[in-house]
Amino acid sequence: MPHIDVPLKRGRFGETSRPDNWWIQPLVVFLGFSAFICYSTWAALQGNNYASGPLLSPFYSPLLYGPEPYAWFGGGPPSWFPSFLPFSSAFLILWIPGGFRFTCYYYRGAYYKAFWQDPPNCAVGEPRKKYWGERTFPLIIQNVHRYFMYLAVAFIFLLGHDAWEATKFENGRGVSVGTLVLTLNTVLLGCYTFGCHSFRHLVGGMKDILSASPVRKKAYDCVGCLNTRHMRFAWFSLFCVGFSDLYVRMCAMGIWTDYRIF
Repeated sequence: MPHIDVPLKRGRFGETSRPDNWWIQPLVVFLGFSAFICYSTWAALQGNNYASGPLLSPFYSPLLYGPEPYAWFGGGPPSWFPSFLPFSSAFLILWIPGGFRFTCYYYRGAYYKAFWQDPPNCAVGEPRKKYWGERTFPLIIQNVHRYFMYLAVAFIFLLGHDAWEATKFENGRGVSVGTLVLTLNTVLLGCYTFGCHSFRHLVGGMKDILSASPVRKKAYDCVGCLNTRHMRFAWFSLFCVGFSDLYVRMCAMGIWTDYRIF
């Protein structure tokens, strides 16, 4: 068959023939990401008001250095931490879930459009004349996503333990509004993490004939079901983890009361 090269014509930045309001989606993503980044950075810098009664903020979990009985290694900061830097236990662990989200396949497509304008949206002119790709710095860093996934899975079990600890009160086991908030946060983060593309590949992507392994086939179908809603779980879990920290913080400051349900 004859081969014909069709030259690619790049439009000017923002040029498009789309009749819809294509700019709304990247704008909403930009505002949503920006709000979470600003709040989470502020909350991590505080270094206090992250625990109230049996509740521990997910931004600080696992709490490596801090007050008992929450901390693993006692009070902080540790001796090896540079004295000229402000200390917060959140910075010791937030790089793991942060790296997992930053390199997530869904989030890449979202913030490429919203922040880098690469492109601003489908079939819309971008400000660059060539595709940067993911084979050069800094985008090549995205390829470590699968390794962040291994660490992120461990965090789900740690947060599940925090939700269980949130049922312990001075007069015995019970459930409060905070217990439900931390439990919901764990469920949504679990749905987002276990619906990850890399986790789906880990479960069954390496098998040529998946049906020959019934257990892995069932697990693959479950992960695939979560994966089809990956975008929703990404956003729901993002704002739920932020609200969980806000809830614990307000309770710790005495502004909100963690009402006991039973």
